[in-house]
Amino acid sequence: VPGRHGYAAEFSPYLPGRLACAAAQHYGIAGCGTLLILDQNESGLRLFRSFDWNDGLFDVTWSENNEHVLVTCSGDGSLQLWDTAKATGPLQVYKEHTQEVYSVDWSQTRGEQLVVSGSWDQTVKLWDPTVGKSLCTFRGHESVIYSTIWSPHIPGCFASASGDQTLRIWDVKSTGVKIVVPAHQAEILSCDWCKYNENLLVTGAVDCSLRGWDLRNVRQPVFELLGHTYAIRRVKFSPFHASVLASCSYDFTVRFWNFSKPDPLLETVEHHTEFTCGLDLSLQSPTQVADCAWDETIKIYDPACLTMPA
Repeated sequence: VPGRHGYAAEFSPYLPGRLACAAAQHYGIAGCGTLLILDQNESGLRLFRSFDWNDGLFDVTWSENNEHVLVTCSGDGSLQLWDTAKATGPLQVYKEHTQEVYSVDWSQTRGEQLVVSGSWDQTVKLWDPTVGKSLCTFRGHESVIYSTIWSPHIPGCFASASGDQTLRIWDVKSTGVKIVVPAHQAEILSCDWCKYNENLLVTGAVDCSLRGWDLRNVRQPVFELLGHTYAIRRVKFSPFHASVLASCSYDFTVRFWNFSKPDPLLETVEHHTEFTCGLDLSLQSPTQVADCAWDETIKIYDPACLTMPA
């Protein structure tokens, strides 16, 4: 994708082989952003639709109740609601954050349609996409927020990771923070929730380490994964294997881990030539991974460690 630097890649929860990518011009420092909708076929990836926004797009999340709808967030402090069935957009723009919005996630809890956004203005906002303004604002982080992610298990519960070196757990029913984890002695750029354990999260930080946290006792990490040589930009638990996760980094690599093994690093994939920012594991195929980087490419592949019998 010439002139577009990838920030986030997300597989559709509905359509096998459909992928969304949030990208920005000029590495997200200046210029506009593009949302790319891609479909996989026998010959590779085909561009289904693209939408432009007047500022860099930093994250994307698919709707959990409509296969055509997604939300992106951007450097101008706004969220955008798009419909892939329509050639133009966005349908709706939500602008309340006062600085870059770096993270957006759509709740997986049935019966509620809630989106959470994390911003460099140090706040998290809760949105119902059918309502034009945010439902509430969560304050407590003391630096920029890089990552916000819903619990796949507990309705109304989400986590956030920040430059203030903490992982925080929140409940929408009470606007205060529930748990504060001083997870690293460095900025935390990403967090994710284990799909098989409601108490387990992972953080990835500028100190090049991944750490697992059991919310019942956060004094010590339950695992630490070392191997990246630059900041970890994004981390994702596998939807198919309880102890497998993937991480991508400013060291240009994507790494696959099984934290239950004595030698946890399963595989290192080195197919990008720039910061690797976006990463997702398919919900439809147990072996398929997508990533995107600042080298203007999006890749879909089956790493060897996921195709071999466990």
